Amino acid sequence: MAQRHVVAEIESQPSCWRRAADRLGEARGALPRDGERVAVFGCGTSLYMARAYAALRESRGLGLTDAFPASELPFGRDYDRYVAISRSGTTTEVLEAVERLPEVTAITAIPDAPFAAGTRTVVLDFADERSVVQTRFATTALALLRASLGDAVPADDAEQALTEPLDPAWLDAEQITFLGRGWTVGLAEEAALKAREAAQLWTESYPAMEYRHGPISIAQPGRLTWMFGAPPDGLADDVAATGATFATSGLDPLAHLIVAQRLAVARGEAKGLDPDRPRSLTRSVVLK
Repeated sequence: MAQRHVVAEIESQPSCWRRAADRLGEARGALPRDGERVAVFGCGTSLYMARAYAALRESRGLGLTDAFPASELPFGRDYDRYVAISRSGTTTEVLEAVERLPEVTAITAIPDAPFAAGTRTVVLDFADERSVVQTRFATTALALLRASLGDAVPADDAEQALTEPLDPAWLDAEQITFLGRGWTVGLAEEAALKAREAAQLWTESYPAMEYRHGPISIAQPGRLTWMFGAPPDGLADDVAATGATFATSGLDPLAHLIVAQRLAVARGEAKGLDPDRPRSLTRSVVLK
């Protein structure tokens, strides 16, 4: 079997993140300045990267930062800058939002993307993808945004994530719940989406502290609870008491997302699916 595009794209993430860090100098002028009130928006995977960035930026005290689906962007609020994330730059909801907004920064993989006209543009063309399923563009965009906040790009952890073994219990789990705290809630949402897209799995995602307020009721033997970042005290024990498997990692949470991407692809291939072309999905949602 020929290698899936998505497999090669997942494996290229460490180098993509390093290239993004190298471009920070030229991109910085287009990115939010400290103290600005910022709204970040996108669709699907891009939305979850927006949520991770927004939580991280605001937690650093760098300015109010909100994240929205492009279709739900509140146009009546007083933001200093808007940041639109879109791999293709052709998604209908993103284009419609950009047309109504001032001071937009567009982050895209396509240099001549339609939504980039008249905006400040950050082009990550080296991170574009052939697979419908997004992996490296989204994580590279977030790596760049994190670098703009002063974070080191966790490329070494990303390389380790490519070689970490996939536990047989993960490969056999009938259901997976992904959890995060703060900025990693967005990563949990993205991991759940990847497993649904690539493998048609039953997945859910929650803030970790909310998990015990109902969702833990579905945990049982043969199911998996996956935590991005340090778990709250006692959570691993609570999951163990249900008989479910608990997974966490000392890797940077963005690098840990790579392990979840690999798991999603492995589960999809085991079911005879093509993770490059999930059913009912296209590279960009263009509404007529």
